[in-house]
Amino acid sequence: MSLVDTHLHLDAPEFAANRAQLWQQARASGVSHAIVPAVMADTFDEVLAMRAQFGVDVAFGLHPLYLARHRDEHLALLADYLERQRPVAVGECGLDFFVPGLDAQQQEYWLQAQLKLARRFELPVILHARRSHDRILKYLRQHKVPGGVVHAFNGSLQQANAFIELGFCLGFGGAMTYQGSQRIRRLAATLPLSAIVLETDGPDIPPEWAPAVPNTPDNLPRIAAVLAALRGVPLADIADATAANAARVFPAMQAP
Repeated sequence: MSLVDTHLHLDAPEFAANRAQLWQQARASGVSHAIVPAVMADTFDEVLAMRAQFGVDVAFGLHPLYLARHRDEHLALLADYLERQRPVAVGECGLDFFVPGLDAQQQEYWLQAQLKLARRFELPVILHARRSHDRILKYLRQHKVPGGVVHAFNGSLQQANAFIELGFCLGFGGAMTYQGSQRIRRLAATLPLSAIVLETDGPDIPPEWAPAVPNTPDNLPRIAAVLAALRGVPLADIADATAANAARVFPAMQAP
């Protein structure tokens, strides 16, 4: 079995004490590869260190939750890293209309600027979307990028289909493991398998079986098993399909 974690914050401080051990455990459990997205300029070099140490792939972006940390000069820095450091995507970027106090107009400025960079460098995009799917779709139609992933997807069927039509895959992870997440589980069970990728978002969005501790990448096989059960197919089929989907949507990704 060869699973790809398409969204793992391996550079997070929660993993500092035992990062190498956690990645070893993930590899031993069947996780063959991961993508580590940066969330602000201060972390660009940290995710590069993850690539150098663990062989993961990286992405560079400016996340809406860190709006207060972003500066205009960071866009030039981002462009430089996109050009020189061979990332697989622009991201994590997007819109968050759930967390109070985040200026929507400012978020939209940063998202559009990064979509323009994705077009310039012909890179897919890793999107953060909370209560903002329709607005993000509006900007994706204006700034046509080479697809990407809507990570931790929690939108409607109509929104899912709209993203798929634009060449995006949808990321499913810990939220799907909860019995109460009926809408997410229904989408995971019924959307085309060709549109689904797996993720942990570690250390965030922990699964049902470990809700009170940081989410670790070795949870991915059990997350994949939940998806297999929801769809009524063998786990190996889920592993093969989602790994192939990740390779398709991120053409620069290293082979798992």
